[in-house]
Amino acid sequence: MKITYTLTDESPALATYSFLPIAKAFLQHAHIEVETSNIALSARILAQFPELLKPEQRVEDALTQLGELVKTPNANLIKTPNISASIPQLKNAIKELQEKGYNVPDFPDEPQNDAEKNIKEKYQKVLGSAVNPVLRQGNSDRRSTNAVKSYAQKNPYRVVPFHKDSKSCVSYMASGDFFDNEKAILIESPTTAKIIFKDSQGEKVLKENLKLEKNEILDATFMDAAKLSSFYTEQIESCKQKDILFSLHLKATMMKVSDPVLFGYAVKAYFKELFDEFKDELEKLGVNANNGVSELLLKIESSPKKAQILAKYNEILEKSAKISMVNSDKGITNLHVPSDVIVDASMPAMLKNGVKLWDKDGKECDTNAVIPDKTYATIYEAVLQDLRTNGTLDPTSLGSVSNVGLMAKKAQEYGSHDKTFIAPNDGEFIIIDSNGNILLSHKVHKNDIYRANQAKYDAVLNWIDLGIERADLTGDKAIFWLDSKRASDNIMINLVQKRLQEKGKNIAILPPKEACLESLRLIREGKNAISITGNVLRDYLTDLFPILELGTSAKMLSVVPMLNGGAMFETGAGGSAPKQVEQLVAENHLRWDSLGEFLALQASLEFYAQKQNNTKAKVLASALDNATSQWLDNNKAPSRKVGEDDNRTSHFYLSLYFAKALANQQTDTDIATFFKPIAQELESKQDLIRNEFNTAQGVKVDLGGYYKFDDKKAESIMRPSISFNAIVEKIAKG
Repeated sequence: MKITYTLTDESPALATYSFLPIAKAFLQHAHIEVETSNIALSARILAQFPELLKPEQRVEDALTQLGELVKTPNANLIKTPNISASIPQLKNAIKELQEKGYNVPDFPDEPQNDAEKNIKEKYQKVLGSAVNPVLRQGNSDRRSTNAVKSYAQKNPYRVVPFHKDSKSCVSYMASGDFFDNEKAILIESPTTAKIIFKDSQGEKVLKENLKLEKNEILDATFMDAAKLSSFYTEQIESCKQKDILFSLHLKATMMKVSDPVLFGYAVKAYFKELFDEFKDELEKLGVNANNGVSELLLKIESSPKKAQILAKYNEILEKSAKISMVNSDKGITNLHVPSDVIVDASMPAMLKNGVKLWDKDGKECDTNAVIPDKTYATIYEAVLQDLRTNGTLDPTSLGSVSNVGLMAKKAQEYGSHDKTFIAPNDGEFIIIDSNGNILLSHKVHKNDIYRANQAKYDAVLNWIDLGIERADLTGDKAIFWLDSKRASDNIMINLVQKRLQEKGKNIAILPPKEACLESLRLIREGKNAISITGNVLRDYLTDLFPILELGTSAKMLSVVPMLNGGAMFETGAGGSAPKQVEQLVAENHLRWDSLGEFLALQASLEFYAQKQNNTKAKVLASALDNATSQWLDNNKAPSRKVGEDDNRTSHFYLSLYFAKALANQQTDTDIATFFKPIAQELESKQDLIRNEFNTAQGVKVDLGGYYKFDDKKAESIMRPSISFNAIVEKIAKG
């Protein structure tokens, strides 16, 4: 077994230039080989077009190779965050590569011929969340480690008190949403299906070769567009009457087809007068409400009616409900860009901020959090209900909610745009099998938003067993978050109950709102709970509870035990990575916190020790755990300010504590003997090394690119301490 370490993008990639040589040096002492695999956006692009590149420019299709590796029992993968590329990001990366002499083609927005269609198909493999579905061949186990939790309780984030007279609320549709319209079926025997749309014009095949396995759960549903539009109008009026902010919370980054459309309806509802009055002009300009207000403001620049449109825009902002702001100083509203507000991050941030958001003047205000689909909106409603009943949460005494999440084999990938469609007319969406049997059907009106989804039986079974295993291992109360009123959940409940009976286990099954309230009750008592959930709730809860408990979700341990026996260890969220790269380029200061990498490496070493029966790996795992605790207790996380300790210095301190722990352990005398002088040297030279790191700051630096760094330049920037590099080299040589 080898440990495979991914090379990705932005801040995590920069940190890797510094951290990976250190990790490799220490792991040499357990005879562990570390190999790298480049799944950065630039590498994913280049891998699609080997025939257009010079031989020396070609790269391996690392993502496909890793996709095979994770299906083997020997997979031991440490994955740093990668860019989930939007089309603008993809285009910028293509432009940069072309400027560097790589002959990759432009991205064709509207392919005109077969060659361009082929190019677009290749780029589709690179776009969005292309990486995770390939690598996540297992279910998710996310939790806070004892060291991180202990540190957070001793050093709590700044708590904003919640006042029980708050007018803030969570709003969702009473009827007509995805929850209400869902239908589901348990597939009785293997088959192939297709999705068709039938209307007065005839039938059109939308999706073919949908492979369905025995006992697979297939579900489909739609959002009633007319009811959605009415719902937004009602909420805007309600906010105006109550004098609270209107704030929309969706996930257009993952739900790439459905949520931009949901977003567009909100834009059109809020600015209805503008879209009605200037309908012809906006159509002529090609304004698409799904792209948000920012596109409207950009495209009217060339319009002779710009002044009138802007006047109407500002008039609506003044007289309509107040709208929450993404950036009050720059006038960027909640409706500017669909990807600006991501529900799983924005809602916990609001809930821990006294359930308030900001108006155009930067003032904190009570807010109506508008989440149209009730499927998951109720979990945030539950937190608000708990705050009203029990008051502000105290992070110094809270227990933890960990998560076991279903995601193997692309289970419940609701963001999968290949099965999400907008109804072109009044008609019917039908899923029909290879024998002509109708599996599911939905009658819809024009513009209704339809989606279908799958969950494989072996993925579901593994998820249930993983939940049982975590409950047995920890003794914590576990809850399956499933609602019998929801069609796919109802089928899932039957599978869960059957498996629990087979295993002789008794684990609670509660609808999400009740499960959330019970989990909050437990952690308020200082106890821990395990949430066992489907894929989307996995995504939402692994932000919600860590943010309420720790103030951030970036410090969670994320393990993916693979179905075939291997494992992947993910190193945290990368959301602030672009701003951190900007700061590095401007000031040579990287504030990226590598705690996620430390936790992932420690868990990877434990896994290696167990699988390979390698006692030296176990010694390293134990020492790294000890080192991480010391690193946290001594507050060695990077500072945000130039001239102070940053990411590189934080790696030095981890190395110091790691070496000390290895020197002081008594299990392996050879390792202890080697690391005693190393620890002493690191200790004695720490002022010199810190000075070498920090005096390098305060100047502009050149990385040789953004999407594709120049390796020599980046390594030189990220390893500026000659003294520390010499010690790392000494450790590597053994």
